[in-house]
Amino acid sequence: MDLQSKLDHLPTKPGVYLMKSKAGEIIYVGKAVNLRNRVRSYFQQSRHQSPKTRVLVEHIADLDYIITDTEIEALILENNLIKQHSPWFNVRLKDDKTYPYIKVTVNEDFPRVLLVRKRLNDGARYYGPYTNVSAVRSTIKVLRKLFQIRTCNKNIKEGQRDRPCLNYHIGRCAGPCAGLISREDYRAIVDEVCLFLEGRHERLIPSLREKMLEASQSLNFELAARIRDRIKALEQIVEKQKIVSAAQVDQDVFGFARAGDLACVQVFFIRGGKLIGRDHFMLDCRADDQPEEILTAFIKQYYYEQVIIPKEILTSEELTETELLSEWLTNRRGSKVYFLHPKRGDKKALVEMVTENAQMLLDVTRAQAERKEKEISRGLWELAHILNLSEPPQRIEAYDISNIQGNQVVASMVVFIDGKAVNDHYRRFKIQGVEGAPNDYLAIQEVIRRRFSRGLREQKGEVEGDKFSEFPDLVLIDGGKGQLNSALAVRDHLGLTIPFISLAEKNEEIYVEGESEPIILPRESQGLYLVQRIRDEAHRFALAYHRHLRSKAARKSILDQIPGIGPKRKKALLKHFGSVKRIREASIEQLCEVDGINLALAEEIYQFMHDS
Repeated sequence: MDLQSKLDHLPTKPGVYLMKSKAGEIIYVGKAVNLRNRVRSYFQQSRHQSPKTRVLVEHIADLDYIITDTEIEALILENNLIKQHSPWFNVRLKDDKTYPYIKVTVNEDFPRVLLVRKRLNDGARYYGPYTNVSAVRSTIKVLRKLFQIRTCNKNIKEGQRDRPCLNYHIGRCAGPCAGLISREDYRAIVDEVCLFLEGRHERLIPSLREKMLEASQSLNFELAARIRDRIKALEQIVEKQKIVSAAQVDQDVFGFARAGDLACVQVFFIRGGKLIGRDHFMLDCRADDQPEEILTAFIKQYYYEQVIIPKEILTSEELTETELLSEWLTNRRGSKVYFLHPKRGDKKALVEMVTENAQMLLDVTRAQAERKEKEISRGLWELAHILNLSEPPQRIEAYDISNIQGNQVVASMVVFIDGKAVNDHYRRFKIQGVEGAPNDYLAIQEVIRRRFSRGLREQKGEVEGDKFSEFPDLVLIDGGKGQLNSALAVRDHLGLTIPFISLAEKNEEIYVEGESEPIILPRESQGLYLVQRIRDEAHRFALAYHRHLRSKAARKSILDQIPGIGPKRKKALLKHFGSVKRIREASIEQLCEVDGINLALAEEIYQFMHDS
């Protein structure tokens, strides 16, 4: 069905629409209370259309839509799809995949507090996302110290009687694995952790004082002392929090600043009138996006990930979908959520303060980006000068070999375009033709041969695909003169004229084709800094792949050789018994206690383990 036919048959129901380019790429995701009216409006000629809409329509070659029951369902689905596809014409959080969360595993009998990168629908409680990883790690460290939350990965059940670890003996764990604290008492501590993360100190500290009094009255002076120390630490944290609002109400305050296609949103978290924290997010947007559209799009994405919803949300811009957002968040919070765009008074002053912070952060970010661009440009020109290139190399490829005593030999290929890493172009190789003692020369020859032979065949149309068809302006080899000469031999055999260089790590010497002596650049040289950065990235990527293969090999065990034992049953056996040794010592009856293990399979496992 062509685009016009789809437009003619659009339903009048709520839903989400996905605009696609000629290549089938999703370039915009939107929602509508009436799909027919909203989507068809894009294609109606009007002088009131924004430049962004006109450019978007020029790129639309196809569209899909998903019907929902309500507009709120459409809003939630829209958020999901924007996060999944990162469409070019939508406002997007910059690098939002890297933002960490604090995860409290309340789905476990004895929960833990973890730093995680993904939010799963697993019954745990998530706080964040946060942009400052160091601050998250510091917070988790404080929590573990104050509340004696366990850090181990054990699947602990009530009544377990393991030997307590070192953390228990130094007062960093309550010892649930040794049965030294009941599930009920431990969960009470976890509730305190959640109150801390929610900024509910006004509820947490009085509760702790009551527990301290109960402990002292029960003559449990050791517990009372621990709670006393916890109260003191929390009071010190509270003292550092600034009172910014006379109203005893929970608020999130958003300030907005933008410059071209980059925007910054600063958020202050106010609980009970006190500023308990702040965070900021950089956004990718288009230069002709309106401020209220950008901030509305951000608010949707932000609160989709948030667990804590305040009563009031103050914004520096008038949002475009206030009623819908309020209804959505009210349903999630369980009580009314108010969106305010204050025009006067203390709340306006508060929003202005947050907006000033957003502008300052944006100015700093832009200045850093401009300085980095200048440094990269200078580094590329330095490389062009010392290598006698007619112009700075646009595409640079770097290769590195990783192995341990000749085992699991791998190679990496990383790509930098205009001095910036392009992860989508990275490739990795398992070296196949090198056996026995480590031989980096043969390994580098193999990877160069495989990469450029494949590229030549793709360019000639002999094989399908284009992963290797684009050739670099410069190749960087990690190593010395020997590695460079080995790579050059393969390049010359293939009839290529691409310049190759190598960087020797010991003295950071650059070896160039045809020169017996290396080039030694000054330590402050931007050209040296650039090739070091590229070399280090190639080394990191190769090492990561090597570790992955080693870990994969290490996970293999005798259980993989037993007929009828797949990954699921293997996991169940190890979870139940804890080790291969205990599985070997188990009786047939004990093996039958494991989920998914029947009598016949238990006998098979028992026989195999004892025969081996």
